[in-house]
Amino acid sequence: MSETQAPAAAGPLCRHCQAPLSRVFCDLRATPPSNSFLRPEDLSKAEASFPLTTYVCDSCTLVQLPEHASAEAIFDDYVYFSSFSESWLAHARAYCDMIVGRLGLGPESLVVELASNDGYLLQYLKARGIPILGIDPSHTVAAAAEKKGVPTVVDFFGTRLAARLKQEGKRPDLILGNNVLAHVPDVNDFVAGMALLLAPGGVVTMEFPHVVRLVEGMQFDTIYHEHFSYFSLHTAERIFAAQGLTVFDVEEIPTHGGSLRIYARHAAHTALPVQGSVASLKARERAGGYDRPEGYAGFEDKVRKVKRDLLRFLIDLRESGATIAGYGAPAKGNTLLNYCGVGTDLLDFTVDRNPMKQGRYLPGVRIPVKAPEAIHDSRPDYVLILPWNIREEVIGQLAFIREWGGRFVVPIPRLEIVP
Repeated sequence: MSETQAPAAAGPLCRHCQAPLSRVFCDLRATPPSNSFLRPEDLSKAEASFPLTTYVCDSCTLVQLPEHASAEAIFDDYVYFSSFSESWLAHARAYCDMIVGRLGLGPESLVVELASNDGYLLQYLKARGIPILGIDPSHTVAAAAEKKGVPTVVDFFGTRLAARLKQEGKRPDLILGNNVLAHVPDVNDFVAGMALLLAPGGVVTMEFPHVVRLVEGMQFDTIYHEHFSYFSLHTAERIFAAQGLTVFDVEEIPTHGGSLRIYARHAAHTALPVQGSVASLKARERAGGYDRPEGYAGFEDKVRKVKRDLLRFLIDLRESGATIAGYGAPAKGNTLLNYCGVGTDLLDFTVDRNPMKQGRYLPGVRIPVKAPEAIHDSRPDYVLILPWNIREEVIGQLAFIREWGGRFVVPIPRLEIVP
C-alpha cells in the first residue's frame, strides 16, 4: 500500500465478541429513528436516516444492529410511556404478584428496575411497602415516574453507575428489566453492571423479545434503531456467563409477540439450581438451527413478501375509494410503514392514546398522529392495527367501528382482515 493510499474501511464488529460482522440477517433500508416524531415546525426540515441492516454474528450468533444513531440521541426526548397500554399494566401487576412470592420480597428488600420508564411496574411494589429504585435515561418518563412516587435515577445503566450505587450501599435483592436488554449498545458493560450491583444472593430477571419468535412470526417490524440486539436463549446465556451470572430458569411469555423471561444469579450462588427449562429451550433452539448462523437464512425473502402483500392490499383499497386510518404510533409501526413506503397517499392518519405523540407526525412517512376520537369522527372503512402485539386490546377498544361496517387490518405475521 502506498503512503497516500487509505486503508480499507473496517466493517462492523459484534457488540459481544468483537468478531467481524458480514452475514446479513435482514436489510430494511435506511430510515429515521422510530421514535423521532416530528412536530409541525419540523416538517420543512430534512430528517436524519440511518441504515437498518441487521447481522448475525458467525462466531456467537447474536443478531444485532450496528450502532448508527446514538443511544443518547434516541432516548433524549423519549415519547414511549408504558402506562398507556392496559395489557402491559396487567402484565406488570402479575409479575409483581409472582416475584414477591417467589423471592419472599418485603420491607427489608431492595428492588431496582432498569429502564423503569414512567413507574408502570415499580408502583405496584411500592404499594406493598417494598423499597424500590428506578433507573431510566429519559427525563420525560422519569418525571412521570416521580409523580407516582417512584424514585428514579436519570442515567444510563452500566458498570459506572453500578459502582456508584454500590458505594452508596445499594445492593438489590432483585434487579429487573423489561424490554431493555435489546436497547443497550454495550451489552457486556450493561450485564457486568448488574453483576457488580446485585446482592450476593440476589436475582436478576430480564424480559426481551425472543429472536425465534421474531423469525417464525415474521416480526421484522420489531427491528428499529433503539433495538441493538435480538436474543436467543443461547446468546443471552453466553453473555451473562461471561460476566459471572448464571441463567438458572427461563419462561416463555406472550408479550411483544413472544418473549423470554430469564432468571439469573451469581455463578457462586448455587443454592438456586439450574432448572430443566433452560436445557429444554436450548434443545428446541438447536433443533430449529438458532444456535448457528446458517439457521437464520431466508428471512429477508419472506419479509419482502409481507411488504408486497400489504402494499397491494392498501393500493387496491384506495383505488376502490375506501378510507383507511391507523391505530397506534409504536416504533414497530414506523419500521413497517417506512420499509413498505406507506405514506398519507395510502394511510390518512393514525391515532394514539399517548398525548405526547398526538399532534406530531410519524418519522419518515410523516403521517399525522391524532387522538383516538378521530376514528369515531372520521368513520374509516378500515383500521390498520400497527401495535399488532396488543390486537385484542385494540379491537376491544374500537369495537364501535363495526357500527358502520368498519373492519380491522392486522399486517403481521401475515395480512389478516378482521370483521
